[in-house]
Amino acid sequence: MPALTTDRRAVTEAPIEEILSMRWSPRSFDPAAEVTDEQVSSMLEAARWAASASNVQPRRFVAGRRGTPTFERIERHLMGFNRVWAPNASLLVLAIAVTGPEDGGPAGAYRWAEYDTGQSMANLASQAHALGLHAHPMGGIEVDDLRREFDLPSHHVPITVTAVGTVASADLLPERYRERETAQRTRLPLSDLVLARD
Repeated sequence: MPALTTDRRAVTEAPIEEILSMRWSPRSFDPAAEVTDEQVSSMLEAARWAASASNVQPRRFVAGRRGTPTFERIERHLMGFNRVWAPNASLLVLAIAVTGPEDGGPAGAYRWAEYDTGQSMANLASQAHALGLHAHPMGGIEVDDLRREFDLPSHHVPITVTAVGTVASADLLPERYRERETAQRTRLPLSDLVLARD
């Protein structure tokens, strides 16, 4: 049986904060673990306080704990392999970018809605890790179906669903996915990412 893998510290080229180096996105979650109301509020509060262009805050969230109707309404619109592992998570959070003003006002700052939404979910993931949880964002979602499911207006665009929970042994996953769950984490080197630096 594979060992429970919770410490998958990033091998970095420069020192970074531990909460960042230790953050990773598991697929194997404990199907019996629960999150409290206080934990959910803490994560959503972290998302609320993410940076935002012109302080427009063009992001909205739908959060459902496992066993609730909201969780099921989100889960049914996951795609592919996400439908296999994500139902074991304790919480699903749908992140929605607001791409235009609610009142028909100036639309300029909404250009960065998806970026702002991404920042808020990065905050949520970091706060989850600080609470001893793990978060795994998914792009494999049925966008139009989620919009209909939650009766979202056209300028509210589902961006991701993030699964949050307590990491479990990789042996809970189908065999062909276990190696990926425990493989060494990698990133492109800084020299490939940084185009100019003085």
